[in-house]
Amino acid sequence: MPDISVESDSRGRRLHVALVHSVYGSESPSGENQAVLDQAQALRCAGHLVSTVAAHTDELQTTTLYKLRAGLTVATGLGRTPLAQLARLCPDVVHVHNLFPNFGRSWVSKWNGAIVATLHNYRPLCAVGTLHRDGALCTRCPDGERWSGLKLGCYRGSRAATLPLSWANRRGVSADPLLRRADRVVVLSERSRDLYVRFGLPESRLSLVPNFVSLRDPCGPAESAADEPDDTRCRWLFVGRLSEEKGILQLLRNWPAGEPLDVIGSGPLDSACRAVAPRGVRLLGALPHQGLTARMPRYTGLVLPSVCPESAMPLVCQEALAAGLPVLARAGSAAADSVCRDGTGAVYRGDDDLPGALATARERFPLLREHCRHVHAARFTAKSWIRAMDAVYREAVRSWASSWTPDSAEPAC
Repeated sequence: MPDISVESDSRGRRLHVALVHSVYGSESPSGENQAVLDQAQALRCAGHLVSTVAAHTDELQTTTLYKLRAGLTVATGLGRTPLAQLARLCPDVVHVHNLFPNFGRSWVSKWNGAIVATLHNYRPLCAVGTLHRDGALCTRCPDGERWSGLKLGCYRGSRAATLPLSWANRRGVSADPLLRRADRVVVLSERSRDLYVRFGLPESRLSLVPNFVSLRDPCGPAESAADEPDDTRCRWLFVGRLSEEKGILQLLRNWPAGEPLDVIGSGPLDSACRAVAPRGVRLLGALPHQGLTARMPRYTGLVLPSVCPESAMPLVCQEALAAGLPVLARAGSAAADSVCRDGTGAVYRGDDDLPGALATARERFPLLREHCRHVHAARFTAKSWIRAMDAVYREAVRSWASSWTPDSAEPAC
């Protein structure tokens, strides 16, 4: 087991952390679900006691009137609450990852203990959670046009589905019950931090802690390296959901014919991607994770054409860095910000810039492989995440303790 231990606090004890998470359904694969699992495992490896309070969409959506009940929960903040379970667990800190759509939000004001919230996306600002529409950044709702998302039916292309989210966000991010109550709010990138501050969250309450990724189980034995196929040696790689915000269709429409590219993933634009893919592009569908990471080191570089701002650096980008694979990212995303900051690849400005960027990157990227591994080891490992989150948790506990007075409600535990 790698050493990801953390220093104990002044009382010489570890923390009990309760994770609250509404698990997205399997029909919508989510890196957020995996991040929560990985973080729970890392906390346990570091010696903390971890409990999870979860609501699973796959199970709940089979119940009678699920969509109606979920919509009412989102709109009103009332509904399923973890309070009873949390009272039994008596944690030092409650870490809320996601409440949508299965947990209410009103319960947070009743919990008399430290709360940390992680902003995995932009849902408190945007019904879709991406701040993206028609191929570009869209901030109409947080800019004050509160009902734009409803008028446009942004969530799942439906006004009825969008209504609960627009209603919940109608008073702006500063009125969000969870974000108003949380002692610390974790953002995953500089871009996310800047956008949330722009739209009303106090920067003093925000902590920037990027997600982490490892190519092996941090508590398990190291995997033996597999021989990757030779035909990947000169090819570029795209990994992700084939959907509008990922920019895959724009990428393929502007991809230089004959330039070798492997597209790994599936999604609603699968057929459209196959129709426009030029010569030299292979659409391989979804691949098992272990097989994908084994292939990564042989590629020329990872291409990230996302056209939405992204609240976090994609996990596949971190996996690429761990594998020594430089990144070519489209400007305007969290991944592009990271590439510019850390020098782990190159950024292209738009479709017209892509061919030249590819040619330059093909020459430069072989020299960046060791640097990419070094950046991953320094910034995006379980050990670096544990160190940062340990500080966040203890600061949240101190903040809550300092705000509690004998006249306020009794502590939960």
